[in-house]
Amino acid sequence: MEQRDYFEEVYEVVRLVPKGRVTTYGTIARYLSLRAGARMVGWAMNGCHNRPDVPAHRVVNSVGVLSGKHFFGGPTIMQQLLEDEGVRVENDRVVNFKTLYWDPTVELAL
Repeated sequence: MEQRDYFEEVYEVVRLVPKGRVTTYGTIARYLSLRAGARMVGWAMNGCHNRPDVPAHRVVNSVGVLSGKHFFGGPTIMQQLLEDEGVRVENDRVVNFKTLYWDPTVELAL
């Protein structure tokens, strides 16, 4: 039986998040049926800083807070990356989170 590479599966989903949209750790975990849930997705995101092909800045917590911002090498880099894509951020939180939220279960089923 082949062992799953959970981190690579997470990265594949994150690569699908469109510019200007965001998703959550929990959403990715549910989509991939990860037993360790959002925490495992967080571990994967923490491990992809040398992977420019993975837009980790598009993954936020369940209410749109930039909870992973400390892993980007500076306190405002995650916000800047999102703002460069047209996402407004105020007080470390995505403005219009519900409108910008991307759910692969819905979006990839179209």
